[in-house]
Amino acid sequence: MSDDDFMQASDEDFDFEYEDDDGDDDNGDVDIENKYYNAKQIKTSDPEEALADFLSIPALEAEKGEWGFKGLKQAIKLEFKLGRYDKAIEHYQELLTYVKSSVTRNYSEKSIDNMLNLVEKGFDNPRAVDYIEQFYSHTLDCFQNTNNERLWLKTNIKLAKLLLERKDFYLLSKKLKELHKACQNEDGEDDPSKGTYSLEIYALEIQMYSLTRNNNQLKALYQKALKVRSAVSHPKIQGVIRECGGKMHLSEENWKEAKADFFESFRNYDEAGDLRRIRVLRYLLLTTMLTKSDIDPFDSQETKPYKNDPRIAAMTDLVDAYQRDDMYKYADVLDRNRDLNDDPFIAENMDEVTRNMRTKGVMKLIAPYTRMNLDWVAKQLRMTVPEVQDVISFLIVDGRIRGHIDASSGTFEIHSLADEDRLRSIQTLSSAVGELYTAIFKDGDGFRKPAGNDYDEYCMRNGVVIPSGDSRIMHRLALVGSLRGSVR
Repeated sequence: MSDDDFMQASDEDFDFEYEDDDGDDDNGDVDIENKYYNAKQIKTSDPEEALADFLSIPALEAEKGEWGFKGLKQAIKLEFKLGRYDKAIEHYQELLTYVKSSVTRNYSEKSIDNMLNLVEKGFDNPRAVDYIEQFYSHTLDCFQNTNNERLWLKTNIKLAKLLLERKDFYLLSKKLKELHKACQNEDGEDDPSKGTYSLEIYALEIQMYSLTRNNNQLKALYQKALKVRSAVSHPKIQGVIRECGGKMHLSEENWKEAKADFFESFRNYDEAGDLRRIRVLRYLLLTTMLTKSDIDPFDSQETKPYKNDPRIAAMTDLVDAYQRDDMYKYADVLDRNRDLNDDPFIAENMDEVTRNMRTKGVMKLIAPYTRMNLDWVAKQLRMTVPEVQDVISFLIVDGRIRGHIDASSGTFEIHSLADEDRLRSIQTLSSAVGELYTAIFKDGDGFRKPAGNDYDEYCMRNGVVIPSGDSRIMHRLALVGSLRGSVR
């Protein structure tokens, strides 16, 4: 057989046969994958084209699969960012149909949880709030018949956060009861295996009681939350609990406890990278002034990096002026930073700090004087006359100064303590002399005259004529009476 005959026979006998169908599927998957990643690359520069590509991916699959799930997920995120909330809801409902069979349970749970975390960031947009609630509702409807309790708890907690943001306390309280029940054993005690969820639920309930100013319930729940030891909680949750605890203590004027809680809250927020750390740091500086502490709040390792942060510069300057008793600088800082009162909590408690500062200023100013005009005091401290009267009246009632205000002449006079001490000494001496006189001349026996017991002897010794008969008896009685009267 020639070489040509052999090669011809080889071509005929050893042809390779390929399965055309499998090759088409592989090419199709590659095309879908390429389309998906190409769309991801342009979603920032050309979101409209990327959105169209993502939405076209599900139709390219013969059956619902992973790439269709991924395409819908990216499309929903884009639509939410573009403000197309109705379309995002529509495609989210389609996405949920992939959960039961098209993708694995762990992957779907993680993806949906991330999706809801993204949606949760839309709380600040009033238009998005109603749609956010629909996201949660559709998720709960999808998983209520499944055994995925973890995702059910996470979604309900997010819904509770939305209700708290909307201040819908009636629905929130009902939702919290439902969540508490889901995290309890049959005996009604908290399930240790769900301690992390329980602590997050406590944090939401504590925030609700803090906003409604229900301090009795807040105090009980706060103490209960601090005793939870079975949870490995996120620092953000501990930050929320401690912040509300600090506000509770501050409302009860427990300055030191409030300061300790605000410090713990700041430390936890800082560890979690939560921007609320700046707000709580302002509260910490506020309580530093309320406790009248001379310790620099930025001495600690946690707060030191924020000492020159421009976001808290106003509060830092106030603390500096307060600790140095510089009334002028304190007033200037308040005048330049009126936006401090934009925070209702700071505005509510700053009056107490200002009164303390003014009290120190008045005490320091009037110390060398005994009489002064209220108008002069007001000008020196940059206050109004009624404000000066209020501070001085408080000092008088508190017993820290002694004096009186003459409203008609607009003057204030301090009572001299030296004159009062001198008068008190004279009164004490006078009382002592009177007691001595009584002891010697009235109650002492050494200066008393005889009471007339030996009548005859007394009359004979003193040359008194003794009458006879009944006159003797009358004379004796008269004599004894006169003697006793002379002794008195």
